[in-house]
Parts: sequence; C-alpha cells; structure tokens
Amino acid sequence: MSYEGSVREVLSNGDVYIGDFDGLIPHGEGKYMWSDGTIYIGKWDKSQMTGHGQVRWSSGATYEGDFSGGFLHGSGTFCRIDGSSYKGSWRMSMQHGMGIKTYSNSDIYDGFWKEGLQEGVGKYTWINGNTYVGSWKAGKMSGRGIMKWANGDLFEGSWLDGLIHGAGCLKYADGSYYFGTWSKGLKDGQGTFSPVGTKLPQYHKFSEYSAYDNSSQSPLLASLMNSGEIKQNTLISERNILGRWNIGRFLRGRGRISNTTVSVEGVSDLDDNSRSTLSQESNYTSSSCDGSNEFQDDQFFVYEREYVQGVLIKERRRHYDSKASTRSMWQHKLRKKRVRSPGETIYKGHKSYYLMLNLQLGIRYTVGKITPVPVREVRSSDFGPRARIRMYFPKDGSQYTPSHNSISFFWKDYCPMVFRNLREMFKIDAADYMMSICGGDGLKELSSPGKSGSIFYLSQDERFVIKTLRKYELKILLKMLPRYYNHVGAHDNTLITKFFGLHRITIRRGQKVRFVVMGNMFCTELRIHHRYDLKGSLQGRSTNKENICESTTLKDLDLSYALYLKKSWRESLFRQISLDCMFLESQCIIDYSMLLGLHFRPPEQLKAQLENQRTVQNDESLSAKEYSSELRDEVMFPPKGFRLVAHEPGSMSTMPGSHIRGSMLRASEAGGEEVDLVLPGTRRLQVQLGVNMPAQADRKILHDEVHLDSEEETDPFEVYDVVLYLGIIDILQEYNMTKKIEHACKSLKFDPLTISAVDPHLYSTRFIKFLEKVFPEQP
Repeated sequence: MSYEGSVREVLSNGDVYIGDFDGLIPHGEGKYMWSDGTIYIGKWDKSQMTGHGQVRWSSGATYEGDFSGGFLHGSGTFCRIDGSSYKGSWRMSMQHGMGIKTYSNSDIYDGFWKEGLQEGVGKYTWINGNTYVGSWKAGKMSGRGIMKWANGDLFEGSWLDGLIHGAGCLKYADGSYYFGTWSKGLKDGQGTFSPVGTKLPQYHKFSEYSAYDNSSQSPLLASLMNSGEIKQNTLISERNILGRWNIGRFLRGRGRISNTTVSVEGVSDLDDNSRSTLSQESNYTSSSCDGSNEFQDDQFFVYEREYVQGVLIKERRRHYDSKASTRSMWQHKLRKKRVRSPGETIYKGHKSYYLMLNLQLGIRYTVGKITPVPVREVRSSDFGPRARIRMYFPKDGSQYTPSHNSISFFWKDYCPMVFRNLREMFKIDAADYMMSICGGDGLKELSSPGKSGSIFYLSQDERFVIKTLRKYELKILLKMLPRYYNHVGAHDNTLITKFFGLHRITIRRGQKVRFVVMGNMFCTELRIHHRYDLKGSLQGRSTNKENICESTTLKDLDLSYALYLKKSWRESLFRQISLDCMFLESQCIIDYSMLLGLHFRPPEQLKAQLENQRTVQNDESLSAKEYSSELRDEVMFPPKGFRLVAHEPGSMSTMPGSHIRGSMLRASEAGGEEVDLVLPGTRRLQVQLGVNMPAQADRKILHDEVHLDSEEETDPFEVYDVVLYLGIIDILQEYNMTKKIEHACKSLKFDPLTISAVDPHLYSTRFIKFLEKVFPEQP
C-alpha cells in the first residue's frame, strides 16, 4: 500500500509514522518504522495497532494477521528466520486456540494451544516419522494419547509430563502385546504380555484400545471429547477433529516415539541412548517367550507379569484353550485393565455429572460462608444433626445463591464449624480445599472396593476422597463426632480416617444422597503396587486370583509379606494403633480395617545386572524360570533402594497431602533427627507415621490357608524395599443387634473367632494381634 500524500510524523526517539491521523494520534491505515528497523503496516485505532496488519522485526521474523490493542490477537501467521512458523489463533501475543506450528527441524504440531503452550488435543509429528495424537497439558503429553514409533511399535494409554504414566497397551511391531501400567516411562505394576501368534478374536470390537486398526475414526479422540478433556475453548467440532486427525491416515507411517519430556520450542525426540530402556524391555519380552511360535491351533499362552520401575520381578505363564474360552478370557482381561485406571473423570453426560455439580456448588457455598467467621473453640451446640446449614439452589439462582447449569437441589451441610476446625487442625487451607474439589476439573468416579455399595469420588489432585453414605452411617458419624474431634485433637499422629466435611443433597422426588469428604491415604507421587484391607479375621478374607489386578484391594489371606520397620518406628506405630482401637472400642465400632498400600523398590543389585540380562536371555536354552533362579542366587540381601537423610524443610515435595499434621519420625542415620526419605527419581518425602514409611518386605506365608503355586509363578526375590502408606478406615459400623445376629448365625457354621462380626473388645484385640504378625519385630 502506498502512503504517498499521507502525513509523515518523525518522533523524538527517531521512530517514523506515515499514515492517517485522528487529531494528533494515528488512526486508520498507517506505516510505523521503529528506529531499530522494525516495521508495521496495517490498521490503527487511536494510536494502537488494531485490525489486520503485518510486521517485520529487525531480526527478520514476520507476522501477518490480526492485531488488537497492540497485541497479536486473533488469527495470523508468524515466521522466524530459522524456518519455524505458526499459523493459527493468538491471544495477547501468545498462541492460544487452534494452530499449526512447524519447527525449525521440520517437526509439526497441529492442535490446541493455551497461553503459548500445547494444551488440549493435538497431533505431533516428528521428522523421522514418529507420531503422537492425544491430550496435552502445559506443553507436554498428558492424559490419554496414542504414539506410533518408527519401527511400528504403538502405544495407547495414559501420559503425564511427556512420559507414559498409567494404564495402557503397547503393541510391538512383531504383533505381540503388553497390557499394563507405567510410571514415568517405565513399566511399573502388573501387566499381561501376549506373544506373537496369540489369537485375539474380534479384538477390535470390545477393546478400549481399538485404535490399533486403521479405522476411519479414533475412539480415543471420541472419548476425549465425551470425557470433557476438550473444554470450552475448543474452537472446532468433534467431527472436524476426528476428520483432521484420522487415525488410519496418520498411523500409516512408520516411526518410534520419544520417552523424554517436551519443551516450549518443540518435543524432544528419542535418540539411540534414550531408547535403550524400551528396547531392552522389548528384547526381553521377545526372548523370554521361547516357543511362542510353537502354539497349536487351539491353544495359546500369555504371561502375567509384575514390574517395579522397569524391572521384572514376577512372571506367571498361563495357558488357554482358544476353542473353549478365548473370547471370554480376553474380555475378562480387558475388564481388569479398565479397572486399573485411577478413575473415570466425570464429564457432561456422565450419570453423576449433575450430582457432581451440585456437590461442588454446595461445598463452594458453605466453605465460603463459614471461612470468614472468626476462629473459635467448638461448643456443644456445634455438634448434632441440628447444627447445620440448609440452602435451596434453584437453577435460575436466588437472592442467596447463583444461577447454575445443574438441576435445582436442596443442600445441607452438617456441623460446619466442627469440620471447619478439623480442616484447620489438619492444615487444609480453605482456598486449596475448594480448588481441589470445586475447581475447573471434574471429579473422578471410582468403583467401590467393598460390599457397602458406596460410590467413591476422587478430586483431580487426588488429595480428597468423597464417599456416599447410608443414613445409618451418617447418624453414627454425627453421634461419635464429639469424641472423634477430641481424639484427633489429642493425637496428632492418629491413623484413623480424617473427615473434612459431611453433606447431604436432595434432588427431584426427594431423593437424598449423603456424602463425607475424607483425606486420601494414597495421595503420593509414588505408585501403589499393592493395596490391602486388613481386618484380622480369616473367614472370607481372600480374593479370587482371577479377579486380581493392580487396583484390586486385597485381603488378609492374600498378604504374603512380613513388613519390618525400625524398632522405634514399630513401637510408635503400635502405640498409636492401640490408642485408636481403644477409641473405636469405646464407641462400640467394629468392621474397621487397616488400609495398607505398598510401593515396591527394585533391588539395586538387580539394576546393576540389567546390562547382563540381554546376554543371558539370548541363550534360548535358558528358560525364564532358570534365569530367575540363577538371578536369585546372585542377589545378596538386604537390598537398599532408598536413603534416609536429615530433614530439610525447604527441599520437601510440594505435593500437598492430608497427613501433614503429625510429627515426623526420627532415625539413627540422621543422628536421631527427623528424617526425609530420598528415592531415585523423586523429590524428598516427609516420613511420618503411616506416610512415606520405608520398610523391608520379606516374602513369607503368614497363614496356613495360603498356598503359592510355584509351578506357575516365578518370583526371583524374597526381600524388597518398600514404602508404606496406612490408616484405619471404615469406622462407621456399630456392633448393633444386626451384627449380633450375624455373629450368632455365622458361629453355627464357622469358628466364632475367625468371623468379622464379634464384640468390639475381641475385635480390637484380634486386630492388633494380626497386625503384630504383619509387622513383626526385627529378628
């Protein structure tokens, strides 16, 4: 555009403007030249670049597109002199919305952005052919996604911070599969390996990983749309996304994935060194399945495995007859894999969506109302069913409540002052509490691990668990709340469940749903490999092996480890267990249990031998069981997969938990001072009673009823370093007339001492004695 005849203005700093004016300020079309050589040509609105224009910086970079208020804002194309470019949406000079970026190394990202970083659904293609499509967060692959490697390997499942993390399925280029879980890019937990040639009849019809075939649409992306992981800032429809990122189209190329994190300027690619971990596991997978090509037409084998941070510690070979049960077996396996996810995020259209919205609205209202009230000691009037806040939330709002997108409901908050003080007692900040439960992300719905039929919800940051209660459970909690308040106030290190709120929602036709908000005992950055619900009774306290997966909560008879703690720690543990049991016995409570979580560390000696693993496994005459036996003989115990160091408050993990109130444990390694736990690949963890407690797990048969199948299962180790998480849960069952009748009836068939329903004193005594077997004294 020619600006001949236009007004030319030379500023005192040497900048020059040629164009239209409105009075003394640029307005309309104009050209601005900075003294450093930068030039803008386009529209102006009252001295600010607004509308369509183009700019060329002195560095050689260019932009052509929309401006607003002097910012790159709207749609436009930005090009650098290094060859990189971005074409798409902008907000306040940052990539925001839908856009395509081509990097200087010819990598391409096509997807959603938020404030300059990849966020939402996107597709990243490396120059070597590697391709990822799925969810992103803060510039890193996070959420559900599909990756295709250059050699034909393909993974679909969960990601976190650019690494495979969570449940997923890895299909190797040779046709074998591995279903399992990962932690920070390493196999970690239970999984199933299916060798080459394993028959998967009509697999794509019922597999949640059905994107392996070259279908025209991606079920992964469809589920991301339905789950709400694509939020309101989505600028194109689901149909456009699925058409744009056709799985069949972009997975036809061959590639191999990055296991490293991504950066703002691009996603790091896998070099040969960083691929080594996956390659070794892939090699081991192939070599350990000797005879995989010798299957008969009517039979096949799979390998059930357990890993700890990439180290195989257990393997079981299972045989199936495809004529009789192939399809039912795979459907069963896939159901188990689905259960392994940490929870289904509640999205719009989910059966619990409106219930979740109502709960979040109610908590936001009552916490916001009670927080400004000056802190004071609780009174007797603060307890009981009449100490409550009641409010009606009409859909269109009222004088006291905002309008909302849920259905109208009545809200009741029980004992708000008491629970406000409990939250402060446990150092739960009111703002953090509301953001965790009522923030922009939805809650996760968990299946019930017990017989109660309760529904569990998990906050997105996993700090809090919300459980539905029956009416009698709510009454018991209100009844025991005064003494519970005094007990947890007197004992900082109590192991009893921490309650933070008690609520009731009444919706259409008078349907009432009662909730209690509790602390999540397993809120940790470490993977919990095994979970146990321990009551001390024996009758019915085992789990069917066919139904066990990593998320299964096992029972008393399933525990095959003795857990050794430092002597002083063990004494502190049982001192607190005794105090907690005395309190529960005084309230006539039974059926409580110790919830125990174990995080296993791989023996350091095994890690040192991983380099020798490939050489040993290349010998086809050496079976997996022989290799495991040979490895067992070479490993010297006790292992040491962690260190205890003197506590340094400034270096603690920033992950907030609900157990930070108790005092820290001390150890001789730090001269009797408070200690932190240091694990490879993690930050320091604060060691407290029941939280981040290092111990040694010695594989033993604790009960005569337990029989390990040594013919099928290979476990090369007997002793492991573990990190413990434990607490007493399910404390809302009184020993009432119903339980007394249950005791009388079951005593006719079983030993009265082995059943769960016994009087409170016997229950607590038996409970402690059983835990003394689980945590024996050091030999």
